[in-house]
Amino acid sequence: MDALTCLKELSTEMDLEPSEESGNRSAAVERKQRAIFTTEATLPNGKRITLLKSLLSSACENDCNYCPFRSGRDTQRVTLKPEEFSTIFMNLVRAGIAQGLFISSGVVQGGVHTQDKLLDLAEILRLRMGFRGYLHLKLMPGAERAQVERAMQLADRVSVNLEAPNNLRLQTLAPSKRFIEDLIQPLRWVHEIRQSQPAHLGWNRRWPSSTTQFVMGASGESDLELLATTEKLNTYAGLRRAYFSPFRPIADTPMENHPATSKVRESRLYQASFLLRDYGFKLEELTFDDSQNLPLSRDPKQLWAENNLKEKPVEINQAAPEELLRIPGIGQKGVEAILGGRRKNKLCDLSHLTALGIQSQRAAPFILLNGKRPIYQMSLW
Repeated sequence: MDALTCLKELSTEMDLEPSEESGNRSAAVERKQRAIFTTEATLPNGKRITLLKSLLSSACENDCNYCPFRSGRDTQRVTLKPEEFSTIFMNLVRAGIAQGLFISSGVVQGGVHTQDKLLDLAEILRLRMGFRGYLHLKLMPGAERAQVERAMQLADRVSVNLEAPNNLRLQTLAPSKRFIEDLIQPLRWVHEIRQSQPAHLGWNRRWPSSTTQFVMGASGESDLELLATTEKLNTYAGLRRAYFSPFRPIADTPMENHPATSKVRESRLYQASFLLRDYGFKLEELTFDDSQNLPLSRDPKQLWAENNLKEKPVEINQAAPEELLRIPGIGQKGVEAILGGRRKNKLCDLSHLTALGIQSQRAAPFILLNGKRPIYQMSLW
């Protein structure tokens, strides 16, 4: 098998977080024909790039019960040396096929050894080959603090896959991993380094952002458990984002007969996590059902508004930014548009909000415009 075929095998079997990918499916098909191992991604700064997502090795000594690369599973394994991978990737960059890299690996000879290989790859790209584009490095379970610090000096983003929201749930998914020592600790170190050392020591004179990923629906965890852990990491570890990957069964794994997780549940978890991160909500303000899960039938922001704003509508012309953010149909850009618009003239009609880019029909049941409830079309659903 030649090196490029190896890379294709490593990349196409990955099931990593979506990297805030765009939803342009026709363009995605075109790109897939060009390079099956790349994906269109939107970076944290809003810039869109073509990203290579790959493993350095699909060999793994861990026995995670859901993973296609778990030890003992009868599947083809592929490993590239850091030098080989770097050369292939830079050829893709020069050909205009890839602009950035998201790199992880199966664990071979322990997390420390595997992390060294990933760091070798990053150093070759940055220091020897002069690559200055986007680089996302995975932190391996059990990585050492010095390795975490070195990764932060080379990458634009680092991440740890928690997989589960606590140790009890993790044992169902990945019995060989330790929740605190192997997974939470590297995220704590990332935050400590950002807090204690000057930013100019990081790559491109700033410290990388950090994220995590959960495998949702395989361990019996509730949405409340997932969001409670996410909220703590946002607060105490400076987490940029949590990704929720819906479980899908893989043949020849202990969980091959476990049902796949609903995409609707994934959507509700993302909506709720953004409320916690960006909209000033607290976990106790969200609505959960008797199973401690988010209701699938309604947007969590919509539910909160129906319970809190229906009888106490918000006056658009006077509300503080944090109040405006809690109204359905109004996001952060919408708040800025409203603040700018009402400095010029009073907002007295839904058409004024629509002109500002607001989803006015969603907002209408929960607002006042110049002291009056607006007339709107009631939803039939």
